[in-house]
Amino acid sequence: MSNNSENEETRVPLLEKKYIEEDEQEQTLGERVWIESKKLWRVVGPAIFSRIASYSMFVITQAFAGHLGDLELAAMSIASNVVLGFDFGLMLGMASALETLCGQAYGAKKYHMLGVYLQRSWIVLSLCCVIMLPIFFYATPILKLLGQPDDVAEMSGTVVLCFIPLHFSFAFQFPLQRFLQSQLKNSVIAWVNLVGLLLHIFMSWVIVYRLHLGVVGTALTLNISWWFIVLGLVFYVFCGGCPLTWAGVSGQAFSGLWEFLKLSASSGVMLCLENWYYRILIVMTGNLKNAKIAVDALSVCMSINGWELMIPLAFFAGTGVRVANELGAGNGKGAKFATIVSVTQSVIIGFIFWLLIMFFHNELALIFTSSKPVLEAVSKLSILLAFTVLLNSVQPILSGVAVGSGWQSYVAYINLGTYYLLGLPLGVLMGWVFNQGVMGIWAGMIFGGTAIQTLALAIITMRCDWEKEVRINLLIY
Repeated sequence: MSNNSENEETRVPLLEKKYIEEDEQEQTLGERVWIESKKLWRVVGPAIFSRIASYSMFVITQAFAGHLGDLELAAMSIASNVVLGFDFGLMLGMASALETLCGQAYGAKKYHMLGVYLQRSWIVLSLCCVIMLPIFFYATPILKLLGQPDDVAEMSGTVVLCFIPLHFSFAFQFPLQRFLQSQLKNSVIAWVNLVGLLLHIFMSWVIVYRLHLGVVGTALTLNISWWFIVLGLVFYVFCGGCPLTWAGVSGQAFSGLWEFLKLSASSGVMLCLENWYYRILIVMTGNLKNAKIAVDALSVCMSINGWELMIPLAFFAGTGVRVANELGAGNGKGAKFATIVSVTQSVIIGFIFWLLIMFFHNELALIFTSSKPVLEAVSKLSILLAFTVLLNSVQPILSGVAVGSGWQSYVAYINLGTYYLLGLPLGVLMGWVFNQGVMGIWAGMIFGGTAIQTLALAIITMRCDWEKEVRINLLIY
């Protein structure tokens, strides 16, 4: 009796696959691209807006700090881009396990499992937050050990302590976002982030220009804004926004935690190795001569890069959802076609931004600072920023394919080899041995690490046997 049941469950996706393939044969290439683009942008469009809104909160905080002084800008840059950036990368990566699990479960119509996966993610990420607390308490001595100037390290340590509530908000917000986007409910995330952004702008203006609370007050505004977003999303989910996928607190959340932890850890390592890569660049720059100007200029470039990176990261989310949904539905060709459409569209957008940076390189830093030395340093770095943006229009999308397919542990090894065994040593060689300074460090890390990693992911994706991925998924669901 159980064998008949298993055969019946396997036949359903295969019948759906047959009908999908027959429909695709009747459509022209242009029609298929248009249909896939609509499905993709249903995730990508709201995701771009919500991610830009979330990241803009960090940029706005950094901009307000920059207008308080060069030391305040350097301290906020180190605190948000390095310390909080390390934390952000790990938590975001661990939460991305839900993109694989929720996306494939939704495609396989196992709706009740999405709520269970969400609760497991909250448990795992909350424990991770507690374990990481010493980094926040000992940020100042850690930064001094890494070679940061004493005044920058001490002020950065104070700012980092103010970010502890924000640190815990990541454990709830990131899983909620992936839970909702797997169900194509990105518009909810976008609206909540819009309100959060407007609240953050108003609070930053009041605290800096009316209450004059300085860099500490500026940092505290981020806690309020991010927790507002968490509470907004929780309210939506708990109050009937997801009737199919949220059935309340479940005891199942505490079963299978070890397997969930392993996938979360693989996802965390995969994405945080990418995210940490350029954070290390800022730390290395802090050991150069005239470190404050170099750190300020590089932090401005990283902020602009991070702002634009929200678009490829939205494609990362959209690609992960589309690939996972198609694999869950038993459609390997659909997963492959979704990948091609997503990469092509992201590259076109990346090329447009490449042109904008090349044309407006002298004006890039004005939003952050009026310091002439910093403006000149940013202008010199703009060509490296442009090529970083171009590479980022490909690499996150291929990582999205990996997440949607469940290849996280495999890609983590690639990231470790290309970024840390090739890119970082080349950056050190160019920066110090050949005396090229920050430009040499950055160029070595781009062309030695990011470019090679992107090439490796492209080869893996092109050689993927999508029908085999479908069969693996059928064994899971």
